[in-house]
Amino acid sequence: MISKSMMPPENLSWADFKPNKDGLMPVISQDEKTGEVLILAYMNEEAYNKTLETGRMTYWSRSRAELWTKGETSGHFQYLKTLMLDCDNDTMLAIVSQVGPACHTGHKSCFFKTLYVDGTDSRADESHD
Repeated sequence: MISKSMMPPENLSWADFKPNKDGLMPVISQDEKTGEVLILAYMNEEAYNKTLETGRMTYWSRSRAELWTKGETSGHFQYLKTLMLDCDNDTMLAIVSQVGPACHTGHKSCFFKTLYVDGTDSRADESHD
């Protein structure tokens, strides 16, 4: 878990980011308590600014072509705790306080379909270089 006191905020604006050709940045939302990855969604500049203004995760719906605040219809809000930018400035990681399930299917996480398991506990090996 990342502590706000460990890393001072960077003075970055949307102009420093590297969105895709559609002006969107992928955002991975992670549960602040468990570290579980909850969803992968996208933000445009308007969604980013609204998230920072309200403290509620707001995304850009690619299928509906509109802003959506997570939980607006379901009540399953995501409250922003920490927002981080990757080393390439093209992906964000949002540490959130999740109310209820994150997935529209009712699952806690959108990542509940296992595609492959190699039979070993790869989490024990923390070396990724």
